[in-house]
Amino acid sequence: MLDDFIHQPRVAYFSMEIALRNEIPTYSGGLGVLAGDTVRSAADLELPLVAVTLVSRAGYFRQEIDAQGRQVEQPATWEPRDWAQPLDAKIAISIEGRAVWIGAWLYVLEGYLGGRQPVLLLDTDLDENHADDREITHYLYGGDEIYRLKQEIVLGIGGVRMLQALGFEVRQYHMNEGHSALLALELLHRYERTPAFVHPGELPYDIPRVREQCNFTTHTPVEAGHDRFSYALVQRVLDNAVDLATLRRLAGEDSLNMTRLALNLSEYVNGVAKRHAEISNTMFPGYRVHAVTNGVHPLIWTSEPFRRLYDQHLPSWCHEPEQLVRADCCIPDAAFREAHAQAKQALIERVRARTGVSLQPRAPILGFARRMTAYKRADLLFSDLERLKAISRQRPFQVVLAGKAHPHDDGGKRLIEQLHAQARALEGIVPVAYLPGYDMDIAQALVAGVDIWLNTPLRPFEASGTSGMKAAFNGVPSLSVLDGWWIEGCIEGVTGWAIGNAAGAEDGDALALYNKLEQVVLPLYYDGQDDPAGWVKVMKGAISKSASYFNSHRMMRRYATEAYIR
Repeated sequence: MLDDFIHQPRVAYFSMEIALRNEIPTYSGGLGVLAGDTVRSAADLELPLVAVTLVSRAGYFRQEIDAQGRQVEQPATWEPRDWAQPLDAKIAISIEGRAVWIGAWLYVLEGYLGGRQPVLLLDTDLDENHADDREITHYLYGGDEIYRLKQEIVLGIGGVRMLQALGFEVRQYHMNEGHSALLALELLHRYERTPAFVHPGELPYDIPRVREQCNFTTHTPVEAGHDRFSYALVQRVLDNAVDLATLRRLAGEDSLNMTRLALNLSEYVNGVAKRHAEISNTMFPGYRVHAVTNGVHPLIWTSEPFRRLYDQHLPSWCHEPEQLVRADCCIPDAAFREAHAQAKQALIERVRARTGVSLQPRAPILGFARRMTAYKRADLLFSDLERLKAISRQRPFQVVLAGKAHPHDDGGKRLIEQLHAQARALEGIVPVAYLPGYDMDIAQALVAGVDIWLNTPLRPFEASGTSGMKAAFNGVPSLSVLDGWWIEGCIEGVTGWAIGNAAGAEDGDALALYNKLEQVVLPLYYDGQDDPAGWVKVMKGAISKSASYFNSHRMMRRYATEAYIR
């Protein structure tokens, strides 16, 4: 099967996590889901890619919620043999003085038109390895700093060696976030120059040649969010195999900053939204950071009722999602309402089965689902419970929440517990359901079945965000803080609504949210029950203006023309 993929040069796409399918827990959230959509669109468009990631046998974790609303983490192990093919090649790298052997599994991701993309899942759980080393590729984002560094060595250095061992001809390397930046070090060693051709003060590597082959996508708009490792740790774990003087010049004087390393060794660098690129150019002066705004996969994130609707009226939508720009004039309003009603009923039934909360089909549902951490501000909606109750008494609404907190994020865990307490305080007035075990399957149901997609990050921490894009494919408008992609996507009253403005004060966001909900969004929804044209117009705007552009097919075409072909 591998022979099907090594006959032509490919772009090697490296990502610590990739969401391949719901049954394979090799992802934790947005970064992995984006990576999965990237590979899916590459398959649909038949762009020659090979993805490289870790097998993450123990997954991220399976979330349960106890009676007090506390997150309980359960193992999420999976068996690679059930979904992937073992490959014969093995390569070795040196970690802490030991030879660590790395094997690989081949997962073939198939596009809806028959395109196929290889995904290599790197695995250190081999008989040849020390017991500790066998666990390096077990836990996604698990362990301490040493464990994380070992994982990034396996991904970056091991990934490059594995591609070579398997016979892949790589024309470009694409680093999805800085976790894989050590691949550039491996390329430096591959293109090490002979001392006779090195001038005094020059590094003994062909850096321009490495830069020509590397692309880097950064996803983190704050300096503190980038991976850093002390040089003492790096020298110890990599057995002094790395020239420290070179590392300091390329990755920072004080510590190995993976983002700095990727910036210095990549010819093409991009942020994941226009605003994020602007912030990155400010954070990293002297580098040119382009903007390629993220997108989501059209087929995966469109619910079955809307797939049928688009197939009937815009048959080429799935391969050319830009055709959705015509949705506002080509699809009857009644068909929109019926498709959404089916998706909403499916969500209502799921919520009742999983939580026991009964939601009403006539009342609007607000949806909020993402990683539970402080800057996402899942609690902003619940800042003033009395105001929330007063709004709901006038025009009833319902709320569905979902999301995991990282096992080491105590603040995120407390947030989940707090949300459950607030839900109990609103009982009888505002129905609130929290769906446990957030995964791709739940996300698909949520983005299709709610009426309004809520997003309330603390500016400017949302580099892009993609959940609102997924909602747009299902005719669900966003009510969101102006950050990330929504700065580009928001057309007030057409694709959804803004909470405050792009430079708004943090302490005014809750008031702005309540005012917009009470005075604009809910009145339009309830007016739409008697005269549905107004609400359906916004649903159509979300599709024709947002989904037609914020999709991963457009994103991959941008990468192909701007980064890969040069």
